[in-house]
Amino acid sequence: SNGWQEAIQRHLRYGGKLMGICGGLQMLGNRIDDPLQIEGPVKQAPGLALLDMSTRLEAEKQLRRAVGRLNLKGNTPVSGYEIHAGVSTGPALRNPAVQFPDYDDGAISADGRIFGTYLHGLFDNRQACATLLEWAGLHAAETPDYEARREQDIDRLADALEQHLDLNRLVTFEKLSRAG
Repeated sequence: SNGWQEAIQRHLRYGGKLMGICGGLQMLGNRIDDPLQIEGPVKQAPGLALLDMSTRLEAEKQLRRAVGRLNLKGNTPVSGYEIHAGVSTGPALRNPAVQFPDYDDGAISADGRIFGTYLHGLFDNRQACATLLEWAGLHAAETPDYEARREQDIDRLADALEQHLDLNRLVTFEKLSRAG
């Protein structure tokens, strides 16, 4: 109703790339079935029909950490997590987006312009982020090192706490609270 389907079709017609993660992967398929009405009163909704697959929402969520490889140039290592109630099936899944040691995930369209996965966090790994940006058309991407950045931010926060808080007073307060 907001015109997204037409805008996405136009984007693809002009050579654009499209990525769907988790619910985005599900929407790329032909339909989403929700017989238990987990997401609301609608039992079935059409998808964008960009990947030949469908998804059925189930009561039990799938939750797992995952380490594998992107099924793109170079089979780049990737890690992240999955958290979803959907189980997707269909021919499009024969060309997976991500390969794990014991299962495959998602799909890449036959023309290579549509990429869908259940894996969250795939941009957190510097090498995987660069591979995905290159796939999307950005060459020589400068990707941040999120792990180093997180450590720098934690150190900065610790320095600010040390500078602005009387840590000895807090420890004394904690001891007095436990004693009495």
